[in-house]
Amino acid sequence: MAVWMTAASVASALNIAVLLVLLSVWARNYLSVRSKHALGLTVFGLLLLAENCLSVYYYVLDPEVAVLLRSAAPVAGRAMTFVAILELGGLLFLAWISLD
Repeated sequence: MAVWMTAASVASALNIAVLLVLLSVWARNYLSVRSKHALGLTVFGLLLLAENCLSVYYYVLDPEVAVLLRSAAPVAGRAMTFVAILELGGLLFLAWISLD
């Protein structure tokens, strides 16, 4: 597995962990306040969680996708890694302000 595929797998797995923390905060806020803002954050978090779970599945459990990205579309694979790392940065920032 190429280094960028490993980086993408790690970033996506970390995204899942951060999203689970954020979802617990946002869902708890929604249940106590019942605001549309908290509901929106919860739905957003669930959709982003689904996307990251799918990414981890493709990177780790489906070797055909890894082979395809490595051979046929190496630029796309590197771009996906960059996006996963940027997403992790955004989620860490959201976690910082949500847990403060």
